[in-house]
Amino acid sequence: MAFTSKNIFINLPVVDLEKSTNFFKELGFEINPQFSDETTSCMIISDHIYAMIMIEESFKGFSKKEIVNTTTSAEAIFCLSAESRDQVDKLVKKALTNGGKPYNDPLDHGFMYIWGFQDVDGHLWEVVYMYEDDEMNQQ
Repeated sequence: MAFTSKNIFINLPVVDLEKSTNFFKELGFEINPQFSDETTSCMIISDHIYAMIMIEESFKGFSKKEIVNTTTSAEAIFCLSAESRDQVDKLVKKALTNGGKPYNDPLDHGFMYIWGFQDVDGHLWEVVYMYEDDEMNQQ
């Protein structure tokens, strides 16, 4: 049997834990206190996906590699699925209103609608809505 993971934990270094935690709370994510302390906030993205935002000193305990300078480089793009185009727009606008920055324009590829933002630490996030078959025929 192939390996399957029950949960996903995205570990991200942050400069200011309180600022980053508040940013994600403004997006509607809650904190899981079981995995949070003075150096880390475990943000619940969904039932099985968590963003572990941690101060840089804590993050360095997990990797010997240098932390990416997000002002000049991208480490990855974290893509979240939405239930509608409207939900994509609302989440990205909420991010931009609460300290996030744009990094691309909304794109409609005919089979999916996607828009993204940088969080307050420069990590790249996209929100995507995949059209249902009947919606693609209307595009």
